[in-house]
Amino acid sequence: MPPAHAPAHLPALATPACAQSSLKLNEILPGPARDWDGSGTFSSRDDEWIEVVNTGSSPLTLDGFFVTDGDSIPRYAFTGTLAAGAFLRVTGKESFDWEQATGHPAFGLSLGNSGDSVMLWQIVGADTMRVDSYTFTSHEAAADRSIGRSPDGTGPWILFDGLDPYTGSIAPKGTGCAPTPGAANVCNLTPTAHPTWGALKLLFR
Repeated sequence: MPPAHAPAHLPALATPACAQSSLKLNEILPGPARDWDGSGTFSSRDDEWIEVVNTGSSPLTLDGFFVTDGDSIPRYAFTGTLAAGAFLRVTGKESFDWEQATGHPAFGLSLGNSGDSVMLWQIVGADTMRVDSYTFTSHEAAADRSIGRSPDGTGPWILFDGLDPYTGSIAPKGTGCAPTPGAANVCNLTPTAHPTWGALKLLFR
């Protein structure tokens, strides 16, 4: 069960307290146009998703972490343990079920297609602290486009528009890469060769 003391509403703080954590937001898909949750039926509510990643070198206990959108109402509280380097995707359906089970307003992740924010919070003692956040714009929220970090958990946010190409000039620009729910954000990476010293010398004979 999610932590019973998750606040019903977070205060609107001009400069919210921030916590350092290895849990990071990693990918967001606000505007689904297909069955992303595998239910067999498309739902604009249920098929939204967000993904987090444990960037640390050891397993991380997730109790006390939860996510909100821009209105700061808890949408989903995490539980259990996430292995080092592992990814966890949360769909709108999972969010909706959690909201119903915990007495929160039940809307799912409720990510706005004209732009919104996703915020990751952690309850630390008596404090509720923001761990990570990302604010996306309307072109990032178009049908079946996601935005994600590359490299995972630490890199800049890029657009995964392989299913709905973006040709505009507003950043982040199109990459042609497809969303990667529950997996590493690999996009336009050029393989790097690691030749031996002997092989390098042969190049200059």
